[in-house]
Amino acid sequence: MKADDLRVWMVDTTLRDGEQAPGVFFRPLEKLTIAGLLAECGVDEIEVGIPAMGEFACREIEAIAQLNLPTMLTCWCRAVKKDIELAIGCNTPGVHISFPTSSILLKTFEKDENWVLETLHDTVRFARQYFDQVSVGAQDATRTDMGFLLSFCQTAVESRVHRVRLADTVGMITPSALMDMIETLLIRLPGLALEFHGHNDLGMATANAVSAVDAGAKAISITVNGLGERAGNAPLEETAMALFGIGARKSNMRLSGLTQLCNTVARFSGQQIHAAKPIVGSRIFSHESGIHCAGLLKNAQSYELYDPTQVGRRNSRQMVLGVHSGSAVIKDVLAHRNINIDAAAAQVLLSQVRAAAVAANKPVSPELLESLYHRTLCAGH
Repeated sequence: MKADDLRVWMVDTTLRDGEQAPGVFFRPLEKLTIAGLLAECGVDEIEVGIPAMGEFACREIEAIAQLNLPTMLTCWCRAVKKDIELAIGCNTPGVHISFPTSSILLKTFEKDENWVLETLHDTVRFARQYFDQVSVGAQDATRTDMGFLLSFCQTAVESRVHRVRLADTVGMITPSALMDMIETLLIRLPGLALEFHGHNDLGMATANAVSAVDAGAKAISITVNGLGERAGNAPLEETAMALFGIGARKSNMRLSGLTQLCNTVARFSGQQIHAAKPIVGSRIFSHESGIHCAGLLKNAQSYELYDPTQVGRRNSRQMVLGVHSGSAVIKDVLAHRNINIDAAAAQVLLSQVRAAAVAANKPVSPELLESLYHRTLCAGH
């Protein structure tokens, strides 16, 4: 596989689709901060907003454009000429035009397949006069008839779009079905540049995003912390680590900025990060199991997939003293407090630690462990 084939273009839509999460609203300065952090992390493209939402949205998009960030900025538009005209005034080099393509959405919006193909041709031709990059999206692509999806992509290619977005709008597809869809499109339309936009309704957004790349998609649409409507979107941090931190794919992403980015978006959005959230959860580098802790003390890679510093975390690894602890962690915690004990003494303390954890229904602190040591092993000396 050539190096270019390994390259994945990352499109962040936190400021557009992410902000569509119920109750989420980013203030103008917060949007500027998020855009700056996304650029620092090496995100290739930022979908900065929807001009059709009004004058305030256009001003916010223009303000981000004035930052001159080293990333492609794109406005999101419906397949309406007026939307595109508003986007022109926002001074972004890119525009994305979204079309309903599934039978259920076409019926909902009282459109038909002929309207989609004709409007695609006309709107792209108009937009290409004003934008460096024009991409189009198939809304609800994963529930769209394959014959029509092929016609949509063919028309997009003939209209010379930069890229076609396949949106799993209701998060219903599985990785294997998605790979079949993408492979079928690429067999019929070699050279088609595809982007995948996944929602997480069945908890498969990250897996689908990675599978889309494996099947030949060149770009992935993601949001920070998976923020978005209903169950959210494919999370930037999970997808980036799976593709670039662990996988062999290539990008401009600087993974060391992920923790700061995710924490900032969580604070601005008011959406707390779950403690067990992959990549950035507060306790994902905490360990209690005796077997795991003993292994980690010998080799961190035994029970951790990657080093926490890889994603910008510091002092994240924690050995928790509790019901499931073993003697190795007892010795290690005391050694960090300048108390060295042998295996026999550690076994004596282990029973004390387990009893204390059960009694309090919470982990035992290093301070309490030291107190137990003095009471149990030093009494009478």
